[in-house]
Amino acid sequence: MPQKKTASRRYGWLWSAGGTKFLRAHRGASAQGSASTLLAMEGGQGYRNPTEVQMSQLVLPCHTNHRGELSIGQLLKWIDTTACLSAERHAGCPCVTASVDDIYFEHTISVGQVVNIKAKVNRAFNSSMEVGIQVCYEDLSSGKQWNVCKAYATFVAQGKGTCKMKLKPLAPQTEEEKMEHSIAAERRRMRLAHTDTLKDLLTSSPLQTERENGECNTVVPAGKTRVESVELVLPPHANHQGNTFGGQIMAWMEIVATIAASRLCHAHPTLKTIEMFHFRGPSQVGDRLLLKSIVNNAFKNSMEVGVCVEAYRQEMEVSRRHINSAFMTFVVLDQEGQPITLPMVKPEAGDGERRHREASARKKIRLDRKYIISCEQTKVPLSVPWDQSNKVYLSYNNVSALKTLVAKTNWVLATEIEKVRMYTLEEDKYLSFRIEMTLCIDAKQAFFLLSDLRQRHEWDSHYASAKLVQQVDADDMIYHVLSQTVSQEKKPQDFVILASRRKPCDEGDPYVVAFRSVSLPTHPPNPQYTRGETMCSGFCIWQETAEITKVSYYNQAAPGYLAYVTTNIAGLSSDFYVTFKACERFLQKNKDDVTVGLQNL
Repeated sequence: MPQKKTASRRYGWLWSAGGTKFLRAHRGASAQGSASTLLAMEGGQGYRNPTEVQMSQLVLPCHTNHRGELSIGQLLKWIDTTACLSAERHAGCPCVTASVDDIYFEHTISVGQVVNIKAKVNRAFNSSMEVGIQVCYEDLSSGKQWNVCKAYATFVAQGKGTCKMKLKPLAPQTEEEKMEHSIAAERRRMRLAHTDTLKDLLTSSPLQTERENGECNTVVPAGKTRVESVELVLPPHANHQGNTFGGQIMAWMEIVATIAASRLCHAHPTLKTIEMFHFRGPSQVGDRLLLKSIVNNAFKNSMEVGVCVEAYRQEMEVSRRHINSAFMTFVVLDQEGQPITLPMVKPEAGDGERRHREASARKKIRLDRKYIISCEQTKVPLSVPWDQSNKVYLSYNNVSALKTLVAKTNWVLATEIEKVRMYTLEEDKYLSFRIEMTLCIDAKQAFFLLSDLRQRHEWDSHYASAKLVQQVDADDMIYHVLSQTVSQEKKPQDFVILASRRKPCDEGDPYVVAFRSVSLPTHPPNPQYTRGETMCSGFCIWQETAEITKVSYYNQAAPGYLAYVTTNIAGLSSDFYVTFKACERFLQKNKDDVTVGLQNL
């Protein structure tokens, strides 16, 4: 049966590398001149997140640009206001914007349409919190709504004076809240690693900085796109704490960036992407803000504009403080709405050449991030090519996919054998399994032992071997896994697996070990083996009491798996039980021998 063989090769790793045996499972089991409404989502029917805030704004001519479209700067003001109010509902004290993650704008908004913004706190850390923001617009004549963008902002709670305030933890209730709460830790990790990712790419990977010949004969010196503008911070520009309103600063930055982009193309550009606003420090009423922008690089159909903001007092102009920076990507659209070819940029010597190279690196990182993180799970191939530029985002995708599966609430208990429980979850084209048990072992010991695939063959009979081929960093490893031969007629399977492990971020969080397939040029498919792939699997380990630990294994079968499920659940659960009991014996046997390894965690 050719079809069945294909399914076995692509979707086989349910419990382990030898998962072809398990392919026979059971199928069944602040508004300015506008009419605005600011609503705190309280009361009503059903559960409402206590931190959720919604803002609705009618777009008036005073909010628009020359095309009659809502100015992105005005939208950023509304976004920042809504997110700040959400953060302050949770903190119970004033909050300031620390950063805003990448924003991709999907649609423009016209006069007469309504902008709906919803914000809620996803997770509170020590003194900072992540706020998720969803923006859509509504056409009043038709009643239809369209998504505009989704953003994540980090706010810091301010105590008395300049002291940071420790935040109370957030208790997520719904499946969506639990998922966002769990993945927020991964997004925070990714933000902190962004600068290092850029440096690694610039030093380890060649970048395409030149265009193909014939694409454009026009070359514009970068200096001709330079813009400098000074703004005096007045009381209307300040928030309720007396600091310059973060949304206002972002709006001023968007204006100078647009001017710089226009000087390159001599046309009206459209802002498509903003790469992370990072607020380095506050400014107050009476400060002068010097906004500087320049086109760092122009690609075939897009250009990157860098913007920075410096603050100073009238009597201290020589002592400027760098308070904000961002990178914005623009395109120029023709009458049919298609991007036109842009002139090339000749960078200035020194820092200009550095910014030119960094813009190319940021473009590659941005494309990798959007491809791996922003796409729907079904649109990302199972084995994404691994390299230095996307290692942070593959690790993020690996762990967040598992955490999303863990947060699901509609698991069904399929069978229980001697306190080993098997749950199933059938959702759209996916069939997922969860196997869990409790045992007497420290969670950290189980975490250390289960995260090393080189020891998997000691308890999983389907494993022949696992070789560590690359130690990416302290928490991410790539293994080449070989399965046992199922029969003489079939070749054994091999896998290239990225293993990502995470220690708990807060009390109550599990230890996480996530697995997914990647591809490496050093390990192409070998004709001696059938290359297998796994989409999402791994362990979550909870320390329930001082002596008891709960170990749960999750596996999500890829699309197409359900069509090949043929036998009953009893046989499958029996195989899982045998393997999991072997795992328990392995953990108990080796738990006292991992002291050295635990010291390195």
